[in-house]
Amino acid sequence: MSSGLTKLHSSVVLVGRPNVGKSTLFNRLTGSRRAIVTRVPGTTRDVLVAQAEWQGTCFTLADTGGLFGASEDPLYKEVASRGRRALKLANLIVFVVDGREGLVPADEEIAKVIRTSGVAAFLAVNKTDCRQSKDQVFEFSQFCFESVVEISAEHGLGIGDLLDQIVCRLPVGRAQEKISNTKHEVASKNEVGVAIVGRPNVGKSSLVNRLVRRERVMVSERPGTTRDAIDEVITWYGRQFRIVDTAGIRRAGRVARAGRVEAVSVVVARRAIERADVVVLVVDAILGPIAQDATIAGEAQTAGCGLVIAINKWDLVKASSPNYARDFDERLRRKLKFADYAPVIHTSALTGERTPKLLEAIDKVAKSRRKRVSTGELNRLITAITESKRPARVRGRSVRILYATQIGIEPPTFVFFTNVVRKFHFSYERFIINRLRETFEFFGTPIRLQVRARNS
Repeated sequence: MSSGLTKLHSSVVLVGRPNVGKSTLFNRLTGSRRAIVTRVPGTTRDVLVAQAEWQGTCFTLADTGGLFGASEDPLYKEVASRGRRALKLANLIVFVVDGREGLVPADEEIAKVIRTSGVAAFLAVNKTDCRQSKDQVFEFSQFCFESVVEISAEHGLGIGDLLDQIVCRLPVGRAQEKISNTKHEVASKNEVGVAIVGRPNVGKSSLVNRLVRRERVMVSERPGTTRDAIDEVITWYGRQFRIVDTAGIRRAGRVARAGRVEAVSVVVARRAIERADVVVLVVDAILGPIAQDATIAGEAQTAGCGLVIAINKWDLVKASSPNYARDFDERLRRKLKFADYAPVIHTSALTGERTPKLLEAIDKVAKSRRKRVSTGELNRLITAITESKRPARVRGRSVRILYATQIGIEPPTFVFFTNVVRKFHFSYERFIINRLRETFEFFGTPIRLQVRARNS
């Protein structure tokens, strides 16, 4: 089992009971909004990992679910277990406590766990932005940690002092790692962001674990297990993929009724779609495609992402009937008519069936999304297109495409200059896109068209 941490870089782990502000601190230190922050104890479940940097030194920072303390989360035991596993890979532990509430029994239990871990640690007393909390800081001195730092993660107070403590305590060999590593920067540019999305309980987390070849994210039959967007980098035949597991996306009405935690989780999932190069839409092979699958695919298309459709749990249905695959795919295509360009992979996260084919499709889609077509090739195709089928007349005038050029990638974007119109009829635009896709093998990626009149 793995928490997502490695010993290749200095690993700093935030631990503490639920609702002491670990996720707020994680976001503050990493300069991101990766961790979901709510007032609900036990919001964080999986170990969330990101890079942080201070004074030219970079390190891996991990946010864990609350250890001990009050939590109504039915998966709390697994959350705490994952937090303990993260401690074993840490170079440094930052024990976060709540200065407003003062010392509670759960803090004492966590202090014991930290002391028996054998890992260097110090104490961060959070929420010390009021007089009452400052008066209670002395209570924590009984833990006998070498250093105690007073902070307010929400308001940024004491964060510089906290980072100084972190950097000076990292292992000497690793504390000098610089964030401006040329090879690292090149790798990041060549990295393909892959968001695994879909409705709740279709097997997204199981598929992520299968792709990364270890239990990176929590899996449960309970819908809504995943909350944060958890990512992991894998290498496949020299290509780097950043695989991001996301929370299940339900219909807006159901999300609103489910409460704030799920609502924020869905926002984070949609943010992951916006950042992705390729979206893998996971569809349940047993339940089949529904309208919500089309909605999620539409969001990926609007964001300009490449799209791959993974039909999960195929091992449970493939023997149903000789024509099951054909009938299933026909139903899928009817539901997702607008995304008929997306490849469909029948797979099983449980058995690993066809997961290499899934990675192959992701790679091919990512390359297509970055493909460029020379102006000469493009205009030769446009000439052939207009000779076979001209655009519809506008106010009695013939429409001529004078010239076309590609102006962007990710997704491929083309501009067409005409004599009179600034927009093609949707059917003609679709006709052109299909010809572009067939001729230049734009596999699994949306294509954008812009139309400009000659004088515009």
